[in-house]
Amino acid sequence: MKIAIINGPNLNLLGKREPDVYGNLSFDEYFKQLQNLFPAITLTYFQSNVEGELINELQRAGFEFDGIVLNPGGYTHTSVAIGDAIAAIKTPVVEVHISNVHAREDFRKISHVSAKAAGSIIGLGLKGYELAVRWLLERK
Repeated sequence: MKIAIINGPNLNLLGKREPDVYGNLSFDEYFKQLQNLFPAITLTYFQSNVEGELINELQRAGFEFDGIVLNPGGYTHTSVAIGDAIAAIKTPVVEVHISNVHAREDFRKISHVSAKAAGSIIGLGLKGYELAVRWLLERK
């Protein structure tokens, strides 16, 4: 089984950015933990701060992988195009947010992704990625 993890803007700064909200661990460090948790599957990781690059990666993985875990970051609230890309692919996408976006600013309560995703995991920290991978494994 192949699962792609795709992270959007500013998630390259995990471990440095707002540690009270996002924690002290970089995503590269966390990704190694995920690989150790799931040694029998192929996990790939892609991060970009550029909307079009995220769409390109969704389209690529969306026809080659068994599942996608997507944290679109701030594009969640602004990108109709990312939502459209999810709708256009066959691979199920689980939307993940580290923080509880519903407990933050009002604009973060709007998602152009949630309705197109198979499901959403919000506010459970980095653990949300593990839960998304487990769900994708169980649905196969």
